[in-house]
Amino acid sequence: MTGRRINNSLQDHISVILVHPQNQENIGLVARAMKNTGFRSLRIVGVDQISDRAFAAAVHSGDILKQAELLPGLEEAVAGLQLIAAATAKFRKNYSLSSFDEAVDRVIAAPSGTRIGLLFGNERTGLTSEQLRFANFLFTIPQAGRQPSYNLASAVLLTLFRIAGDVQTMGSSVERERFIPREEQMECIRLILDKLKDRRFIHESNSEHVTEMVHSLFGRLEMTEKDRNLLLAIFSRGW
Repeated sequence: MTGRRINNSLQDHISVILVHPQNQENIGLVARAMKNTGFRSLRIVGVDQISDRAFAAAVHSGDILKQAELLPGLEEAVAGLQLIAAATAKFRKNYSLSSFDEAVDRVIAAPSGTRIGLLFGNERTGLTSEQLRFANFLFTIPQAGRQPSYNLASAVLLTLFRIAGDVQTMGSSVERERFIPREEQMECIRLILDKLKDRRFIHESNSEHVTEMVHSLFGRLEMTEKDRNLLLAIFSRGW
């Protein structure tokens, strides 16, 4: 089945990141979803090789799999990216959760040329609390209340289809200051956490709770160079 060609300007700057996928067929189906919606960059965490089963499921999308980056951890997977959105089916009490519409709007409204990552977890367990800390924000895909969560390939397809569709209807965006790479954002957050620990604001009994809330708060900031410099100045003086 064929359809109209999709404008690839935003898609060129978006990477799909699969974290410890269990099923090779799902990897192939994700590649197929990417090909159909105009996305090309696939990063896979915790998989040593892509099998023939994945290529069979990908049908005519084998080029996506051949170019996929196989990486040992999330730190390597988000390297060079500036905005990370993580899909989750679960409510996380220490994280702010964006709606599907809000998430798509934030991705499309990012400054021109922003390198964006879409993070999807393991089919069975989803993303852990530690893995969610790599994201700027979390989003959920709407579904019928009694249904189980979407499978991996379906979640990726719905997200990419919605982004690609909205790109076609958006007008020219106002130029904004670009975000710094996610690893630099996380380094700034680590410094802030260290300062809070030094002042004993973070201690053994609240460490996980406060750490997750700090990641959620400053992740939503989508940090620019000016933001980072201001935060470092605030937390360096008098601390």
